[in-house]
Amino acid sequence: EFVTEEGLSIDMAQPKNMIAIEVDGPYHYIKCTDKYIENGRTQFKSRVLRQLGWLIIHIPYFEWDALTNAATQDAYLQSKTSLNRKSCA
Repeated sequence: EFVTEEGLSIDMAQPKNMIAIEVDGPYHYIKCTDKYIENGRTQFKSRVLRQLGWLIIHIPYFEWDALTNAATQDAYLQSKTSLNRKSCA
């Protein structure tokens, strides 16, 4: 866990590069028919972090739970981090 100067808690962070990884469990979402949407608190925190210059990588629990082994988990993390690095360029 990392706490920003503004007092915001981030699950994992690379402060020098302002990259945040948020592992979002069930309490971060509202189920809406057949999909999940981030609740207001999670949306607000993400918005504030982005305004402060942070790049946020979200790891939703329902995506992570669907991964069946270490190899698929590794590939998932690689894809999440590489996609977000491209958006920084």
